[in-house]
Amino acid sequence: MKSLKPYAIPFTGLKLGKHQFEFEVNDAFFNEFEYSLVKKGDLLCKVELDKQETMLILHFNISGTIDLACDRCLAPYPQQVDVAEQQIAKFSEEVINDEDIITLTKNDHEINVAPLIYEYINVAVPFVAVCSSEGRTEYCDNDMLDKLEKLAGGPQGDDNGQDNPTWDALKKIK
Repeated sequence: MKSLKPYAIPFTGLKLGKHQFEFEVNDAFFNEFEYSLVKKGDLLCKVELDKQETMLILHFNISGTIDLACDRCLAPYPQQVDVAEQQIAKFSEEVINDEDIITLTKNDHEINVAPLIYEYINVAVPFVAVCSSEGRTEYCDNDMLDKLEKLAGGPQGDDNGQDNPTWDALKKIK
C-alpha cells in the first residue's frame, strides 16, 4: 500500500477555498488492488478540493484508457474512460450513517482518495466489454470472430437445409 501514499491529500494546512490536485493512475496503482477488474491503465485524475468550515467537497475528473479483454473475441483492447464524480467529507466527531458522506474526525489530517479513484474507474467499466467497431480494429481477433460466426450457424446452419431429427422430435411435443 506504499504506492498509494501519493494519493493522500493533506487538508489541515490548506486555506478555505478551492485547491487543485492531479494524480497519475497507472499499472502500479491497479496492482495494489488484488481482485481488480482493471489490471492496466493510463489515466489522469484531476481533483478539485473545496475546503469549507465544516466539510470538504471533492470533484473528480478522471480520463484516459484502461485495458480490457473483449467479451466477444477475448482480445485485449483499450477502453476510453471519462468520469466526473463528487464526494463530500464532513468534519464530525460522530460517525454519520450515510454511504455518500465520509466522516473526518479532529485526528484526521489527510484524506486518501485512492479508494475513491479505484471505485470510480471500476464502476465506469462497461457491463459488456466490446470494442466500438467489432472486427474492424487492429485489436480484434478476426480468427476468433470467424469461428464464433461459424459456430453460431445462422439461418442456413451447418445442415445445409436438411431437417435435423432432434428438432423434429422436439417439434412434436406440444
